[in-house]
Amino acid sequence: MRYVKPLVFAAMLAPLVWLVARAFTGGLGANPIDRITDETGTMALRSIVLTLAATPFRRVTGWNEVIRLRRMLGLFAFTYAGLHFLTYIVLDQFFDWTTISGDLTKRPFIMAGFTAFVVMVPLAVTSTAGWIRRLGGRAWQRLHRLTYVAAFAAVVHYWWLVKADITFPRRYAIAIGALLALRAWHAIRRRQSPAPL
Repeated sequence: MRYVKPLVFAAMLAPLVWLVARAFTGGLGANPIDRITDETGTMALRSIVLTLAATPFRRVTGWNEVIRLRRMLGLFAFTYAGLHFLTYIVLDQFFDWTTISGDLTKRPFIMAGFTAFVVMVPLAVTSTAGWIRRLGGRAWQRLHRLTYVAAFAAVVHYWWLVKADITFPRRYAIAIGALLALRAWHAIRRRQSPAPL
């Protein structure tokens, strides 16, 4: 883990570094704002999927250390989602709150994305060991099941955004559905297992 954690951190940060480098060198194409919006949104969704995959991966492989990566992956998901949201607020709409509020009510895909981001805020805030102690392990775990709500809202946001070609949002939906099914299967098995004598 001493070597894995820095490598995962570098891998998760690399898309942002590459995006910034291209922004400063004019490599984002004819519509750089759209490119930044697309790439930060994609990385947010990928990071959410990786965060959700940590626990099933541990159960399948028996590598318990992978759980130590989950918080970092979740914070990357929140970071990319925040950058995605800020790109829309600052670069796309330039703090035009009238248009933004209109988008929230008239464009369902924006409301879905906003919902995903809002749900992620308390998850990021309570990601520290201190908050686990304050809330207690069970309450903390229940709260962080909202990650699935954020994931679902993010997929809906992506699905409604692309409209015609749903290839990529469908793949994310399948991945998240499979992870949720694994979680449900594990919960059922745990309830059915005999109690220790």
